[in-house]
Amino acid sequence: MYMNFLRIVLISVVSFWACSSNPASEQSSEDMITLSGTVGYPQSGLIILEKFNGNVPVPHDTLALNEKDYTYSEQVKVENPGYYRLNFYGKQFVPLILDKDDVVVNVDGNSQQGFYEVKGSRDHDFINEVQEMAKKFQSSEGVQSINQRFKDASQTGDESAMNALREEYLVLDAQLKEDLKAKIDSLGASLGVVEILKSGRYLDKDEHHDFFVKYADLLEKEMPDSPIAQEFIQEVEQSKKLAIGQVAPDIALPNPDGEIVKLSSLRGNYVLVDFWAKWCKPCRMENPNVVRMYNKYNDKGFEVYGVSLDRKREDWLEAIEQDQLHWTQVSDLKFWNSEAARLYNVNSIPFALLLDPEGKIIGKNLRGQALENKLEEIFSAKAE
Repeated sequence: MYMNFLRIVLISVVSFWACSSNPASEQSSEDMITLSGTVGYPQSGLIILEKFNGNVPVPHDTLALNEKDYTYSEQVKVENPGYYRLNFYGKQFVPLILDKDDVVVNVDGNSQQGFYEVKGSRDHDFINEVQEMAKKFQSSEGVQSINQRFKDASQTGDESAMNALREEYLVLDAQLKEDLKAKIDSLGASLGVVEILKSGRYLDKDEHHDFFVKYADLLEKEMPDSPIAQEFIQEVEQSKKLAIGQVAPDIALPNPDGEIVKLSSLRGNYVLVDFWAKWCKPCRMENPNVVRMYNKYNDKGFEVYGVSLDRKREDWLEAIEQDQLHWTQVSDLKFWNSEAARLYNVNSIPFALLLDPEGKIIGKNLRGQALENKLEEIFSAKAE
């Protein structure tokens, strides 16, 4: 949510509102924080503190500007950690996570592109520090060297060198992930941590599933009254059903002939559950690799269960023939409302799970070289 504030702030300019019905003097001091700062170029109107209800900013309180020195300082009520923004005259909007910290917000106040700075918020500082860690990693000498060497190897078609460089990068990336987790642990249960984990940009929820579960449990204990934390907790709870080692939920959908085919009917094989669609370009780009793996390992016990998110039967069948996807294919032709997509929490494709012969999940989103490496590992071990 906080990551998306800069996109959300322009949704609407809410009508100016009266002050909070309960004066600060009548509030419990435990729920009060101080918002203060300086406005460089005050406009006519009010400074409004707005609280987000979902994606909708709702007026929460107003702040008075001292016209002599263009400063403001007000105590405001914050019962639970939440997403807010300061609305400066409908001209500039500053996203905030408010909890227990007093926060200073300095702004120009006359333009959405104007200067602003936020001080005193541990959540705000934490998010900025994580973003800076990721930025420094990508611009580091080690990563830049790998990128250049990979580019050179790609131009000469040296697959061996490219694979070695991928492994070299993964070693550096793994260390970054450990550093990020240590950084998260330094802050603990907070909405800043929720934002970093939910964004998916820094830690993969499948690869670091135990870490997500750890923070869901911590948030349940320390922030039980936060709707935002509860939403994250519910998402993590749902993800447990699709964690590595779990038996994949069964799917029963019609094939192109209208016959219902269950995913469980392929038990006894290693199965790639592949969510795709004709209209999905990345899916179509990956299909030749899946075809190659299917042709290589099918007679050794590898199957593919394709689940299309197409809407038109003719599109679905045309793509099957164009890409030569001659394995089990099913679809209810309901696009994102597919029963299977909802069951598996699929909100982007391609999405794939690799199942063992007992139907347990042993891999997620293995594509390209990663899928080939995993299947080679599996079937090489079986041959020994």
